[in-house]
This record gives sequence, structure tokens and C-alpha cells, in this order.
Amino acid sequence: MISLWIRRAAIVLLACSILFVGLSNAPSARAEDYTKRSLAEADFSNQNLTDSSFTKANLQKANLQKADLRGVSLFGANMERANLAGADLRAATLDLARLAGANLDNAILEGAFAYNTNFNKASIVGADFTDVLMREITRKQLCEVASGENPVTGRVTRDTLFCDY
Repeated sequence: MISLWIRRAAIVLLACSILFVGLSNAPSARAEDYTKRSLAEADFSNQNLTDSSFTKANLQKANLQKADLRGVSLFGANMERANLAGADLRAATLDLARLAGANLDNAILEGAFAYNTNFNKASIVGADFTDVLMREITRKQLCEVASGENPVTGRVTRDTLFCDY
């Protein structure tokens, strides 16, 4: 009885180790450096761009819809009229980025750094701004147009901006 139990345990351990090795060799997103590149109207929709750098890149009218942009540096990027609907921007650096007229509907910006970011006339219906570091004046401007609930996190946009507090 004990030897049967030991054999089964050995088989389970072997299967777990094979699974672990297989997962550790699984392809992952490769962080790319797009620093200072001209990417106006580029299509990055539905792509995994985790940890990539778009520092000071020109992304005017770029399509980043539903892109995985977690941890991405968009420092100083020109993203005027870019489509970021449904994008995951958790922990992204957006400082000095220009998002004027951008579509951020249903985007998740949780934990992003956006202290000097220009959101002028951006659409933010259903966007999640939980723990986003931004200037108070920017927060108040966003509260003037904030509405909706994020379909992924279930958070109300106005609540994540502390509009009614």
C-alpha cells in the first residue's frame, strides 16, 4: 500500500516538473524599444507589448485598442487621437504624454503614473483610474466627463477618480 502511494506521488511529481519546464520555456512577449520612433497611425491592436518602451514616440492616431500595455513607458509620447479603447495600461508610465482627443473607453490604467499627462478632450467612458498618480487639476477635469463602469474590473470610472468625494 505504501509503495503504491510512493509510485503515485513520484508520477505526480514527475508530471508537475514536466509541466513546470514546459511553462518556463513558453514564449512570452518580448519587450521592444520604440523610443522616439514615428509610429503615427500604426496598428498595435490586440498585441502584447508588455514592458516595451514608447518613450517620446509619435503615436498620433495609432490603434492600440485592447493592447496589453502593462508596465509600458509612454513617457512624453504623442498619443493625440490614439485609440486605446479596452487597452490594459496597468503600471504604465504616462508622464508628459499627450492623450488629447484619445479614446480611453474601457481602458484599465490602474497604478499608472500620469502626473503631467494631457487628457484634454479624451473619451474615458468606463476607464479605470484606480491608484493613478495625477495632478489634482487633471483629476477634476476628468471628473467633468467621467462616466461608465469598466467591463473587466467592474469599477465605476467616477469612483476610481474620487469624483464625488
